[in-house]
Amino acid sequence: MKHTLKNKLIFIIIFAMGTIYGIIIQKYEIFPYRIIKYIYANIYHRHYPNVYSQWSIGLYEGYSIYELDAPNDISNPILTQKDVNDIDAEFVADPFFIIKDNKYYTFFEIMNGSTNQGDIGYAVSDDGKRWKYQNVIIDEAFSLSYPYIFEWNDEYYLIPESHEDLSVRLYKAAEFPDNWVYVGNILSGYHFTDPSILRYNDLWWIFVTSYPNSDVLNLYYSNNLLGEWKSHPMNPIVKLNKNYARNGGRVIIDHNKIYRFAQNQYPNYGTSVNAFEIKKLTEDSYLEIIASNKPIINMTGKGWNKTGMHNIDLQKVENRWIAIVDGRD
Repeated sequence: MKHTLKNKLIFIIIFAMGTIYGIIIQKYEIFPYRIIKYIYANIYHRHYPNVYSQWSIGLYEGYSIYELDAPNDISNPILTQKDVNDIDAEFVADPFFIIKDNKYYTFFEIMNGSTNQGDIGYAVSDDGKRWKYQNVIIDEAFSLSYPYIFEWNDEYYLIPESHEDLSVRLYKAAEFPDNWVYVGNILSGYHFTDPSILRYNDLWWIFVTSYPNSDVLNLYYSNNLLGEWKSHPMNPIVKLNKNYARNGGRVIIDHNKIYRFAQNQYPNYGTSVNAFEIKKLTEDSYLEIIASNKPIINMTGKGWNKTGMHNIDLQKVENRWIAIVDGRD
């Protein structure tokens, strides 16, 4: 009996110490975090090749968000891993763009083959159709993706996904577009994925998905970017739905209607993006409905986006919509 109790006590102590050490490894990335991460990434790539196959970036346009297609005068994709010349790139994905001084700047994730983590790089265009890759601008000790860039009070900000850091991080351009500084966390303490921010009715709103299941969407709001962020009382606003929960691009306002975009995750990862119209967005209530019976962008079955499309940044230029998108071959 004494030996049984002793063995149970030893097991409990070892289990508790292992759990605590595992949390410390994940949070502070102490040894052997990078070894485990490298082994896991290579095993995952081998068994799930469609997830990490050749994502690249393309351009769509149209006079309606429901009618988008590639322009006749370009050949998609406009950016691939072959354009990246400063790191060993496996793919490029999650594009967001901004127009400044009549130039187009697209920011995107670059999967760094040397470190098996995402870095943030950018490309420039004079007309939005022919692009020139520049360089990596943000490289952290953890993976980054989904570089959601926006302007506020004549300043440029960027919120990438940084779920490995258990945070939603805010960066500010000290010198646009190359020099970015980390200014603080919007949210901390959880695996937040694909954070999408919106300024509406004098408040900031941010939509974040849960990792790893990507089937729950939560909403937070604040008076200030780095102020106190409050959880919406209706959270989770999407629950247990892999095709509605995970964000897939910039939240936009068109003719006083708010649209959120979500990527389809089931039965396969990242096959298309659906649009949802947000009908109610207040500190007390939230309601969204699916805006179209068909995806806004969808895998085509051939070419550069044969097996998937999972991110779109839509912005209106004069009387037409320009969409920077990604696709998987």
